[in-house]
Amino acid sequence: MRVSRRIVGPATVTAAGSLRGDYRLLARTGMDDKIFTHVTARVPGPDHHLLINPYGFFFSEVGASNLVKFDLDGNIVGESPYTINPVGFVFHTAIHRVRADVTCVAHTHSRAAVAVSALKGGLLPLTQSAMRFYGRVAYHDYEGLMPEAGELDRIAREMGDKRVMILRNHGMLTAGRSIPEAFHLAHYLEQCCRTQLDILAAGRELALPPESVCQKAADQFAASKYVPGEREWPALLRLLDREDADFRE
Repeated sequence: MRVSRRIVGPATVTAAGSLRGDYRLLARTGMDDKIFTHVTARVPGPDHHLLINPYGFFFSEVGASNLVKFDLDGNIVGESPYTINPVGFVFHTAIHRVRADVTCVAHTHSRAAVAVSALKGGLLPLTQSAMRFYGRVAYHDYEGLMPEAGELDRIAREMGDKRVMILRNHGMLTAGRSIPEAFHLAHYLEQCCRTQLDILAAGRELALPPESVCQKAADQFAASKYVPGEREWPALLRLLDREDADFRE
């Protein structure tokens, strides 16, 4: 295991082990974009180091041995034969810099999320699953391919304390207190976007619940003692163990 020896330390090893599962699951559920988009995980400790996929690898190829550790300025920590995407990582550091509660940031260009990001109304509360996100989705208007410092500040400010952001005409971003939560949010936001597109394709009048009902449902989701992603994560890892031979490396 080449790089894992260079990013040694129990905290790094633990973070890398969970993060590889996130990448594999995103690939299996169709939320990857070849070698583009990223997931980052914070390495516990005072150094504010992060782990990210190596530039040029499919999500299905990411494992603990090829993750790259870097700092908030994009400098690779330790030796590594790999590089990181010079454009992509800044979306993550914009959030990690200001949100100490965020362990994992997932950014995807999934087909359904990109489609909904181009709709003026964004995500609509058309289903029970979508209502969990009611009033809890941040939006950021598209400003171009290469994000500048001012845009990154705006992303952080617009994200606020939310855990989900739709990047207009671009994709989505989720910020989890854990790696399982970041995947959970990305998965269900994607499912809600797919369902919304199916409903809109029917061309019939929409049955939108009253705002008070949407808010009630969102509050009930938020008040639940269930930690998003926690309960299903072991089952998802068992799935990978059965069907992804080199998952554990």
